[in-house]
Amino acid sequence: MTARLGIGLAAVARPAYITSGRDHDLGADRSVDALRARTWAVLDAAVAAGIDYVDVARSYGRAEEFLAGWLDAHPGAPVEVGSKWGYRYVGEWRTDAPVHEVKDHSLGAFTEQIAQTRALLGERLAVYHVHSATLETGVLELTDLHARLAVLRDEGVRVGISTSGPRQAETIRRALEIQVGGRPLFTSIQATWNVLEPSAAPALAEAAATGARVILKEPVANGLLAPGGQDGSPGAARAAALADKAGVPIDRLAIAVALARPWAWRVLSGAVDPQQLRSNAAAANVDLRAVDTSILEELAALAVPAEEYWAARSARSWT
Repeated sequence: MTARLGIGLAAVARPAYITSGRDHDLGADRSVDALRARTWAVLDAAVAAGIDYVDVARSYGRAEEFLAGWLDAHPGAPVEVGSKWGYRYVGEWRTDAPVHEVKDHSLGAFTEQIAQTRALLGERLAVYHVHSATLETGVLELTDLHARLAVLRDEGVRVGISTSGPRQAETIRRALEIQVGGRPLFTSIQATWNVLEPSAAPALAEAAATGARVILKEPVANGLLAPGGQDGSPGAARAAALADKAGVPIDRLAIAVALARPWAWRVLSGAVDPQQLRSNAAAANVDLRAVDTSILEELAALAVPAEEYWAARSARSWT
């Protein structure tokens, strides 16, 4: 079951992010060399755990660069690489940058960023997602862009979208409707799903039924569902208490519940060190049948309205 896990580098390949507990997890040294070394250590631990999918993005600081270096040092590493375009990293490697990333879903942005991704990852690029596609940006209506994405698809790269925000389900369903050349354009769907924000589940099940791959991101809710990361969230605090009652660390329980979704192809860990990675990977060994049904029912009842979840997420500080 470990093979159904992936590793995402959003939280380890740039100095600031919205994940809870970064002062504890990363400490003061957020230099390029320090985070490159951390990224390589996480990738080593991931492969050792049997994880075979790596998720990066143009906006994840130097994630593509760090991954490319690791791949060069590990020729033949058994991992599939997925990246994303549509955001630019503009944080200048500062934790206090006023803006860390800028969204741009234009054809020009795709043309620029696919060249940058190819320069780093070359033929190792297997999946390319529109980063945080939403109905509001119009990216799902740009037929000239779709034609260019179809060229990439026809070259053998799986094309998909990642989603965010309270309208994930609508975005996914719209993306699944798009065809170019009589074939579906988007056959990989990466979406936020966790016990606090499960609203995209019906649309994700529909996507899987069409044959699309479904990748679940943020199963620990940017650290809220990780040890010590509750940050005053009542739902997350209750989830941690339920995990204690079940005798399972909260990160493992949260990821195990995500892995139990039958339509999920991969569930992404966002670990920033090998210890976190190994704890996340141990979720594959959690037998939910052995967890009291009442605990799982109360855990499922912690879901909050999508609008509330995403408003709180948007308000989180980059640290």
